[in-house]
Amino acid sequence: MDALNGAVSQAAWQTRPSWYLVAADDRMIPAAAQRSMAGRAGATTVEVAASHSVYLSQPDAVADLIEQAAA
Repeated sequence: MDALNGAVSQAAWQTRPSWYLVAADDRMIPAAAQRSMAGRAGATTVEVAASHSVYLSQPDAVADLIEQAAA
């Protein structure tokens, strides 16, 4: 329960490297908005032709991005 009461002093994306997988065919969040959010976070971006559920439709692309981030 203590975790619910914890205070965040700084967002991790401000001090840690970030990666973002842009789902170009997303009908919920336009690709331009995704690119903008990733850009504000200074994220390394990868773009794939995928829907909002990119982790279901393009699992290999998601795994590749995770592997890239972990390296």
